[in-house]
Amino acid sequence: MKITNAYVNITSPGRNFVTLKIETDEGIYGLGDGTLNGRELAVASYLTDHVIPCIIGRDPFQTEDIWQYLYRAPYWRRGPVTMAAIAAVDIALWDIKGKALNTPVYNLLGGKSREGMLVYCHANGKDIEHALEDVAKHQEMGYKAIRVQSGFPGLASTYGVSKKPGRYEPAERGLPSEYEWSTEIYLRHVPELFARVRETFGEELLLLHDCHHRMTPIEAGRLGKELEPFHLFWMEDPTPAELQEGFKIIRQHTTTPIAVGEVFNSIWDAHDLIRNQWIDYLRMTLVHGGGFTHLKKVADFAELYHVRTGFHGATDLSPVTMAAALHFDTAIHNFGIQEHMPHTDETDAVFPHNYSFKDGIMTPGDAPGLGVDLDEALAAKYPYQRAYLPINRKLDGTLTDW
Repeated sequence: MKITNAYVNITSPGRNFVTLKIETDEGIYGLGDGTLNGRELAVASYLTDHVIPCIIGRDPFQTEDIWQYLYRAPYWRRGPVTMAAIAAVDIALWDIKGKALNTPVYNLLGGKSREGMLVYCHANGKDIEHALEDVAKHQEMGYKAIRVQSGFPGLASTYGVSKKPGRYEPAERGLPSEYEWSTEIYLRHVPELFARVRETFGEELLLLHDCHHRMTPIEAGRLGKELEPFHLFWMEDPTPAELQEGFKIIRQHTTTPIAVGEVFNSIWDAHDLIRNQWIDYLRMTLVHGGGFTHLKKVADFAELYHVRTGFHGATDLSPVTMAAALHFDTAIHNFGIQEHMPHTDETDAVFPHNYSFKDGIMTPGDAPGLGVDLDEALAAKYPYQRAYLPINRKLDGTLTDW
């Protein structure tokens, strides 16, 4: 079998997605996700101009060699654009393997380690009362694990809270909008939020919270300690992770579990975090972490240090990545939890898939390969539209982490 053709599809059924399709001389094709929120065209260009010419004529079963070729040969390694492009190729090749062998991808990764994956959803509100209402709504939908975010007095807007009714989607059409931030206000009110959630819903519900890189390590240590009575499943992205040693400070001050990594794109982003056991859950995604070939090695390394996975699964990843994540989650031993933000009906129609959700659990289905496809005729009806994530400023105007 040889790769005969590959091309990129860009579609925007509510938000932008970059999909790579790789075709072979035996009529089997595979799909890979190359979406990078706010930088989609950069990945599309990298694939079209630099990667696709290098894979034509190759054997799609040689996933390890092709991965190494795309990572090492250009000399310029890592980075989100490069790794998203490599992941798109890698995921598509594993899809081809599964289809050629007439088996789901999880069987190629070691087979089933579990029958289904616990997933968590997002509940939010403009204030604590509205957040509680949204938690109740999601609990009724069957979720057993819920990430809770709310707005607070003194902040006109904040991360994780919808500006308008409906599903939360941070990416916005046009140029970046601006949010405002105050760590002091945030630290005062988050413990109150979770005290109310526990008071209302009891101890059985698994609770998560995303800090979104906005605190210093010592501030994160303080918050984690104050949240200990509410037994969070995890506190996510408490501080920017460029300085991995910062997490040592957090770990010294709290037993609240820590999750990090949705912006990671290499094992080197998490190497010290894992080997020093400064984190509990790794959130690096298949699409931004180089695909199955690289992330399987990362997960195996993490398992040695009692670190489990908790992959990013927001709507800035296409159903191709969600399908791939569920196959990966099914096979690895150190799975922890999977994020689940349902896509819009328009997106689901463009990407018909076999994975499913019921009673807080997701399964990938048993179709050969990934079990997801691309309706290219329908995708063409949704052309690319420029969109960005917001930016964040402190109340005095200083630009800070979003």
